[in-house]
Amino acid sequence: MSKKFIQRFLPDPAWIKNHQSLHFLGDWLHDPNIWHLNRRSASIAVFIGLFIAFVPLPSQMLMAAIMAVLLRVNLPLSVLLVWTSNPITMPPLFYMAYKVGFALIGDNHAPAFHFELSWQWLSTGLANIWQPFLLGCFVCGLFFGLLGSALTRLAWRWHVIHLWHKRRLSRLPVKK
Repeated sequence: MSKKFIQRFLPDPAWIKNHQSLHFLGDWLHDPNIWHLNRRSASIAVFIGLFIAFVPLPSQMLMAAIMAVLLRVNLPLSVLLVWTSNPITMPPLFYMAYKVGFALIGDNHAPAFHFELSWQWLSTGLANIWQPFLLGCFVCGLFFGLLGSALTRLAWRWHVIHLWHKRRLSRLPVKK
């Protein structure tokens, strides 16, 4: 995976350093490791971003930023991948997480899942499904985070090997 290709989609480091919600990180944002893009940094950032995307809390970007800074991996990539669970994709992702958690718990006596957009459902209906939902979020986050990290490492390795072969072919003498 080309650094130039990935960096095209990442926000400017100066923009992130000046972002109001990240000012509490202070000098940690000036660590060059959180802006550097290599195979290790990118794959761990992919894991963080995809794992945090399944956390059912409103401060996902903040959590991803803190984890990236603490682990000294690529900050923009980890924050960007949190947006896989955007307002459009969040309902199907979280429903899938609930189904995975429900399958893992195997509770056949649980009531059927019926969603209503009301405060009463949030207070009563959510109380019935929180265990399979949170377990499913954890398992899906772990699975997709590990899958994304492994695929990033494989794609990066393939790209490096491809560049080696291309460079080797360019150095061969031209036959007349």
